Amino acid sequence: DWRAWAARMTEEQIRRRGVRDPRVLEALASLPRHRFVPGIGDPPSEEELDRAYGDFPLPLGLGQTLSQPYMVARMTELLEPREGMAVLDVGTGSGYQAAVLAFLGCSVVGVERLAPLADRAREVLGALGLSVEVRWADGRGGCPEGAPYGGILVAAACDRVEPAWEEQLAP
Repeated sequence: DWRAWAARMTEEQIRRRGVRDPRVLEALASLPRHRFVPGIGDPPSEEELDRAYGDFPLPLGLGQTLSQPYMVARMTELLEPREGMAVLDVGTGSGYQAAVLAFLGCSVVGVERLAPLADRAREVLGALGLSVEVRWADGRGGCPEGAPYGGILVAAACDRVEPAWEEQLAP
């Protein structure tokens, strides 16, 4: 059962490293991370579950990765998400970070620059019943239509804060 893997991941990788927000811990223990990993069977094998819930980033293809579970948890905790908070998720990738935010009641707009990843994220999130708007676009421009955002998470590698993000972030 994937839930046992998710619970172990949450306890051993996330809580033990200092993430304390009970809502964040609940989200990571409740979401099927393996659904966001390309190439995982249905039902997943023990080996696939071990990989999906492991303490490392995972390849998504196209040179992109699904962030390590601890990084998703820590970024989420630092954001201090609130019910109804509008959040921009830049570099949506698999959609896992967006799923965590949606589980927590945030209104999420995800921006992904690679169309195949955006399409797959939209499909997985929809299949899980999570309401996330996933856009295929260059995340450096943000998404002005959804602004202002109470928070912006950037999973994509970048060396600066883009002016568009500053403009779209609520005071």
